[in-house]
Amino acid sequence: MTLSEAAASPSDLNQSMGFVRVVELDPAGRATIEYQAGLHMCHSGGVVQGGFVTGWIDAAMAHAAMAMAGPDVVPMSLELKVSFFAPARPGLVIAKAWVERRGRSTCFFEGQLLDGQGRVLAKASSTLMLADRSRIEKASSAALQQG
Repeated sequence: MTLSEAAASPSDLNQSMGFVRVVELDPAGRATIEYQAGLHMCHSGGVVQGGFVTGWIDAAMAHAAMAMAGPDVVPMSLELKVSFFAPARPGLVIAKAWVERRGRSTCFFEGQLLDGQGRVLAKASSTLMLADRSRIEKASSAALQQG
């Protein structure tokens, strides 16, 4: 399964986040993903809750990292900062992300969320650790067995 197919596969997470489609996955470290913001994601005044906005940009940054580093890597957030410029409302939103600087195991990403008309609603920066997938999966299996 390719990264694009995995990103688009139906999952509870994708469904909860309003996933529509992957627009771009570039090995240079770029990703663009479309989401459908729904009324069920809103609080007062029809404004999308900030956790969804953060999640959309964070997911785009993770996909950019996986496109850049390959399928054997799991991007783990070490730090995430989001600045909100305008409210996200129900409708199509586009999360874009790109690598700003790549290190051997730590990388810096930036991203933004746009509305359907291309207006920037939020920007984010993240420090990601590129973890070995087999080690992460082994640790997860061990934790589930203890659990």
